[in-house]
Amino acid sequence: MTKKFEGIIAYPVTPFKADGSVDVDMLKELIDRLIDSGVHAIAPLGSTGESAYLSDEEWETAARSSLAAVAGRVPTVVGISELTTLGAIKRARFAERAGADAVMVLPVSYWKLTEAEIIAHYAAIGDAVSVPIMLYNNPATSGIDMQPELIARICKGVPSVTMVKESTGDLQRMHRLKQLTDGTIPFYNGSNPLAFAALNAGAAGWCTAAPNLNAELPLALYDAIKRNDVVRARVMFERQLPLLQFIVKIGLPTAVKAGLALQGIDAGAPRLPLRPLPPAAVEQLSEILAALKGTIAPGVSIAT
Repeated sequence: MTKKFEGIIAYPVTPFKADGSVDVDMLKELIDRLIDSGVHAIAPLGSTGESAYLSDEEWETAARSSLAAVAGRVPTVVGISELTTLGAIKRARFAERAGADAVMVLPVSYWKLTEAEIIAHYAAIGDAVSVPIMLYNNPATSGIDMQPELIARICKGVPSVTMVKESTGDLQRMHRLKQLTDGTIPFYNGSNPLAFAALNAGAAGWCTAAPNLNAELPLALYDAIKRNDVVRARVMFERQLPLLQFIVKIGLPTAVKAGLALQGIDAGAPRLPLRPLPPAAVEQLSEILAALKGTIAPGVSIAT
């Protein structure tokens, strides 16, 4: 049975040991922590998980270990971002065998791809696996900007593409996509500073790394939206906005790992060429996290 993805979809970091290897035990701890916080789904090996910096063996270790840690407690969508279609198919098949409920595919380009090539990329992956595909549009990291018209063509032409994560930060694209697909394709917000506007506009969920450092506020925002309490939703969003802006500006894996360290959790350093935060930025992040403590009123439920 296809699992439904909605709500707060959390992206864990990939922790490393001092020798640079994937820390499987810490990865389980981080995922347990996210699930215990109440997030609605887990998405390993996205940008936050440093998937672009992992060898094939490391990627498979992280994928297998993440899915084993989740153990079916919430839906899982594994990130796939490969230059070649064959490489993407290999990883999608591995994720499916390991128990992923869906795969999130971000096409990555060295040479500029034509629309026909992008469509064929998704079609080939769709033919190779039976799990649903979340199309991921993030030109800032992939070098490919898929316009709503192209995304709609892919959704209509590749039956397994059943979801869209839009990370351009352009709310009008989401509205346009809803029009082009008659509202049949759920879209998910991948732009952290746009979370309130996107959820208020009908996004099925918010794909975010923020719950690694504070899960209460994203959950409270989503709950308020579900209850049609726009005033409370805006307050919950504005309270966490400094954190969202910080992690986007700095870079998700670097910022999240620094924040975890401030909370006493050692997820290791980011993979080179990424570098740990300098002291001044760590101090700024510490102040932001301290300001978030106690921002949910006692006795107020944030359950969905």
